[in-house]
Amino acid sequence: MIFTSDNASGAAPEVLAALTAANDGYTLPYGADPVSARVEARIREIFEAPEARVLLVATGTAANSLALAALCPPWGSTFCHRIAHVEEDECNAPVFFTGGAKLAHVEGPDARIDPAALAHAVAHAGAGVVHSAQPSAVSITQATERGAVYTVETIAEIGAIARGHGLGLHMDGTRFANALARTNATPAAMSWRAGVDILCLGATKCGALAAEAIILFEPERHPGKAWELELRRKRAGHLFSKMRFVAAQMEAWLAGDLWLRLAAHANAMCDRLAAGLGAAGVEIASPGEANLLYAHITLAQHRRLQAAGAVYYVTNPPVLPDGQDDARLEIRLVCSFATREADVDAFLAALSG
Repeated sequence: MIFTSDNASGAAPEVLAALTAANDGYTLPYGADPVSARVEARIREIFEAPEARVLLVATGTAANSLALAALCPPWGSTFCHRIAHVEEDECNAPVFFTGGAKLAHVEGPDARIDPAALAHAVAHAGAGVVHSAQPSAVSITQATERGAVYTVETIAEIGAIARGHGLGLHMDGTRFANALARTNATPAAMSWRAGVDILCLGATKCGALAAEAIILFEPERHPGKAWELELRRKRAGHLFSKMRFVAAQMEAWLAGDLWLRLAAHANAMCDRLAAGLGAAGVEIASPGEANLLYAHITLAQHRRLQAAGAVYYVTNPPVLPDGQDDARLEIRLVCSFATREADVDAFLAALSG
C-alpha cells in the first residue's frame, strides 16, 4: 500500500532485461553507440517527426532545466503554473540552468494554465521594455501536479499564443505516457503538432530506472539549439560515458506499446482507487485524469490507514487535539505501473475499517 509516488516503484522487467543485454561486450561511449541511435530513430518514428533531435539524460530535473535553458535567456521569463513541477519541485534548477531567468506564474484550475490568463500575462509582460524580464517561453506539465490532463485542443491554444508572441513552448512530459493512455491521442498530436517545441519525455516514473529524453522538434525553426543542448548537457554532467545503459532503458520502454501499457495500468489502478473512495463517501479533490489523485479523509480514517501500513503524503497535516477524529486531511495518492489491485483493495478496506 505504497501510494506516495510513482517513483516508489521499481523498474519493469523488460527494462531490467535490456540493461543486462546492453552489458554484453563493448561499444563506443558518450552516446555514439547503436542503442542510442536506435532510440533516436524510434522516437522520431513514434512522434512522426523525422527531423527531431533526441538527447538522453537521467533525471526529469535535468531534462526540464536544460530544455528551458535552451529556450529562455538569463534576462527572460518562462510562464508556468504556480504549482507546476518546475516551480515547486526542482529546487530552482530551471533558474540555475538558465543563469537566473524568471519563472512567471499563470493561474488555471487543477494546475493547468488557463489560455486566456496566459494571453493576458504575456501581453502585459513588458516585452521590449529594458526594465522587464523578457517573455521567452511557456512551460506546461503533462499530466499536471493535480492529476489533470491537457487536451490536445488546449495545448494547441497555448501553442498558438506562444508562437504569436515568439515564445518557445516546453512540455514537462514526466507523465506524458499517462496522458496519452488516458486520451488516446497520438504522440504527434499531443506535442509538436499542437505547437510544442521541446518535450521532456519521462520514463523513470513509468517503469525505467533513470531515463528521460529531451526531444527538440523541428530544429530548423530553432537554429543552433540542437548543438546548444548538446553542449549544455555535457556541461551539466549528463552526457554519460556509458550512455548505452540509459538508451537501453528507453529502447525497451518504447518497444511495442510497453510504455503505454504500463501507463494505462497505472491509470486503471487510480480509477479503481477513485471508485472505491467515492463508494466510501470520500471527497475526491482533483480530476484523477492520470495516475494520481487528491482526496479528503477524516483523521480517524487516516489513523486506520496508518495502522494498516498504508503510506501516502498528507498535504495539509493539521495540529489537532486527539479527540477531533472528524477533522479533514487532504492526501495525495499515486499509482504506478507496479500497483496491484490487491494493494488498492487493501487500502480501501483499511480506510473503511
